[in-house]
Amino acid sequence: MKQARHSDSILFKPSNPDYAAQVQQAFDGQPMLATMGVELFHIEPGYCELHLPYRADISQNHGYFHGGAIATLADVSGGFAGWSLLPEGMWIVTVEYKTNIVAPGRGEKLIGRGRVIRAGRSLTTTEIEVLAVEQGEERLCATALQTLMAVEARG
Repeated sequence: MKQARHSDSILFKPSNPDYAAQVQQAFDGQPMLATMGVELFHIEPGYCELHLPYRADISQNHGYFHGGAIATLADVSGGFAGWSLLPEGMWIVTVEYKTNIVAPGRGEKLIGRGRVIRAGRSLTTTEIEVLAVEQGEERLCATALQTLMAVEARG
């Protein structure tokens, strides 16, 4: 997992100086992401990049990534961007998100890039781009806008 500064990010100061480990632990605790093959590629305060390699079992009938896989990648890319700003002992949950699929999810992998655009005490807003990578070329596949809510961690 890389930890370099992403040039398009708004500068945020994380509440937890160990935010990368906090996000990694949250990522590792989600079995669905492992089942899908999602990879945590890059994290920094207010930004997260996830990769999803192509597999036939997450495709649709034309051989492209299924819309559900695209929307899931958008949701978790934004979610972990928001999680990176939380203090220890807090979790983040999705309250709402809207995904616009603008092109087929065709290629070797998808890249989800989530950015926090507003971090409040209880609600956080993120924007997400999902890119399809085909023969090394990135192409916009979907955009999303998301609202997250901070909640106290349980058990």
